[in-house]
Amino acid sequence: MAMIDTVADMLTRIRNGLRVGRPSVDVIGSRLNRAVAEALQREGYVDGVQEVLDPKGHPALRVRLKYDGDGEPVISRIGRVSRPGRRVYRGVREIPRVLNGLGITVLSTSKGVLSDREARSAGVGGEVLCEIW
Repeated sequence: MAMIDTVADMLTRIRNGLRVGRPSVDVIGSRLNRAVAEALQREGYVDGVQEVLDPKGHPALRVRLKYDGDGEPVISRIGRVSRPGRRVYRGVREIPRVLNGLGITVLSTSKGVLSDREARSAGVGGEVLCEIW
């Protein structure tokens, strides 16, 4: 059976990996997942993203999770906003601020997948993919 929402699957794998203290998680290798993971890396929420093959030989992404000095995860909450059943779009002036700037919103824009800060500076809006704090 085909995976319908690979971004939600990736966010769930990251959330579960952080809960059990894993150093990295493997997610489905798609261009959108890679772009979201790279946006999280640019904003300092994950340590890195690497292309690997899963046991069946399919492309996958290994996302290295980030923890602070006490071993606590850098990400405390991560969740999907726009879903296949209910898409959420925002203009540049309507992009939500997560916890007054302590978290980020990841958007799919005409200039690629960007964080809310990057989208505001580029002057573009788009589909609100997820929120992280």
